[in-house]
Amino acid sequence: MGSADSKPPKTAPPAAAQRAEPARKRSQSAAITIRDVAERSGFSSATVSIVLNNAPLARYIPDTTKGRIQRAAAQLGYRPNLFARSLRSRRSHTVGVMVFDMTDPYCTLVLRGIENALYQSSFLPILTDVHNERSRFERYLEMLLDRRIEGLVVLANWLFLDINVLADIEKSNIPTAIVGCELKNVHISSLIADNAQGARAALEHLLSLGHRKIAFIRGPRQLSDTEPRWRGVRALAREQNIPIDLKLVVDLPESRDPFSSFEDGFKLTQELLHRRRPFTALMAFDDMTAFGAIRALARAGIRVPEQCSVIGFDDVAPAALYCPALTTIRQPMEAMGAAAAAIVIETINAGLEKKPARAIHRKVLPDLIVRESTSSLK
Repeated sequence: MGSADSKPPKTAPPAAAQRAEPARKRSQSAAITIRDVAERSGFSSATVSIVLNNAPLARYIPDTTKGRIQRAAAQLGYRPNLFARSLRSRRSHTVGVMVFDMTDPYCTLVLRGIENALYQSSFLPILTDVHNERSRFERYLEMLLDRRIEGLVVLANWLFLDINVLADIEKSNIPTAIVGCELKNVHISSLIADNAQGARAALEHLLSLGHRKIAFIRGPRQLSDTEPRWRGVRALAREQNIPIDLKLVVDLPESRDPFSSFEDGFKLTQELLHRRRPFTALMAFDDMTAFGAIRALARAGIRVPEQCSVIGFDDVAPAALYCPALTTIRQPMEAMGAAAAAIVIETINAGLEKKPARAIHRKVLPDLIVRESTSSLK
């Protein structure tokens, strides 16, 4: 027997552990390369490269060889250098996504739709928020192009009043789709809700409840959505022989703050009440304006919907949670985002296949969502 402090003789580590040790040290200091995988698998770097890049010659390599190479790559934690591969193939598999104001509640679901569609097609979105600034828009567009994005999805906003913004995008010469702006451009695709039909549905709902004295808070005159919504209102009013009292019509001022419409809706509703022209329903330009209107009516002691029905437009996330829950016109925002991304991806693929591709301009029908803020006239 040995003494109590004697130590067992050292044994050599297994051969697999000896091989793994250098690889472990390499992984701590540098990325695993094709040469490392070749060394582990016992095949040449050329063969490993063909297999891991799924090159055309890979079909001539036996499955057993492919399996050994793929197992070696997995054991070492090999990841392909996508940047180097994109330089060789001139493809980045990235799509730029430009938002004019991330705080706008309208953006959330549209972005979700864009992201889902890009994910399913293995494209990586690069998201930028231009803060409604022309200079930031120009700089971000330049940076996105420098990173070789293959396509672009833009959520339109106030900045699209500037025709030069559209020209800058058109000059980029990459597949582009605009959400929320109606275009007639042969190079840039667009998706927008049918604002006229949505406004008709809103007014039709109020008329079906018996309301005839209806107040309107229209959108800012410069905004592209305002004119078609008001056109839809006037068309239905003419068809139904319902007069519109112009003293019950007010306009939102222009603002680049998406939350300002709440305060403006509050103030404009107070102004309507001060005119002492009775109304039993109010049609707001959007949901944020409707929230402000409900607050002003409550402040004046007018109950919604018992004494005045209120309807909005958009169906932003808080609409269902508001008190009372808001009746509104739902824009299919997630579907619009997904459709815009799908158009861009299809255009990218058409270019790769040398097929001609034209811009697509699509209107989607919004839906009436009836909740608690509207009721029959009593």
